[in-house]
Amino acid sequence: MNPRRKTARKVPEITGGLGRGLMRALRNADISVLYQDADLHVVWAENFPESWSAQSRAGSGDHDFLPQPEADRVCEAKRAILEDGVARRLEIRVPDSVGARWFDIWIDADCGEDGRIEGVITTTVEITEQKHREQTLRALLREVSHRSKNLLAIIQSVAAQTGRDSEDIDDFLRRFRGRLHSLSASQDLVTLSNWRGARLKELVMGQVQRFCADPERNIRLDGANPYLNPNAALHVGLAMHELAVNSVSAGALSRDGGTVTIAATPSRKAGLQLVWNEHMRDGLRPFLDNQRFSSVALERIVPTALNGKARLTVSNGAIEYRLTIPDENFEAA
Repeated sequence: MNPRRKTARKVPEITGGLGRGLMRALRNADISVLYQDADLHVVWAENFPESWSAQSRAGSGDHDFLPQPEADRVCEAKRAILEDGVARRLEIRVPDSVGARWFDIWIDADCGEDGRIEGVITTTVEITEQKHREQTLRALLREVSHRSKNLLAIIQSVAAQTGRDSEDIDDFLRRFRGRLHSLSASQDLVTLSNWRGARLKELVMGQVQRFCADPERNIRLDGANPYLNPNAALHVGLAMHELAVNSVSAGALSRDGGTVTIAATPSRKAGLQLVWNEHMRDGLRPFLDNQRFSSVALERIVPTALNGKARLTVSNGAIEYRLTIPDENFEAA
């Protein structure tokens, strides 16, 4: 037997303190309630969204205040409830002037004293902010996954190249740990900036100062201080690490009064010019001469990763490393 009744009973109003309390609770919780008869005509509505309230007056239907595709879905669910009495839950999307609003909708059958279905009660809660948070979280997770894969690829390359240059396992572990620490330090700066990247001077100091007895005396930073994007931060940090290891072995950082000059000069045509300059200790050859990874990293791996150019020059007792960083790798200070 079909439990649906064509004539809906009169729904009593809730009055007095209880009614006022319930209405206040609905407003505070931003919950909307709609009652419709068995023909899906609105009998009453409470706390409906402003954009719907004018159209959700008594006698109207869902198509009067919802876009057609969503109204069709909601009406289909309500007709099914009028037939079987089983509650439904839907999620709908309503376009508006700034994008879209999302709503969770619970639809329940309203039964009379004899058990027959007299109408449907629709409870609506807006979940737009929750949807935006979910979309942001998904975007962040995709970004984390992408950057994690890039970082693992860099680590794999560093491990392979370090292995080719190492004399034994102890030599490999020592060099690899230093390079891994360099990547970790750069990654910390990237993470602290919410994946925006790292300031150049902060990145350089983080990589070089741990090799200095007196960083303020041994390191001179000149020029611009742009924000490097995450990929550039990791690779520039790796280059600074290799140069610092060489410097503490045979260059300026191997003596108390030695000075390394690092200058960053932006150019409209050539991007950012990053230049490392220092003098070696008398009678010592650069550590870079015997380290294939260092020269490969400085002259090939780092510039290739940045789509830039690099030149390492060792002459007249001095070392100069010049790295050209294209505009897409940084934001101006």
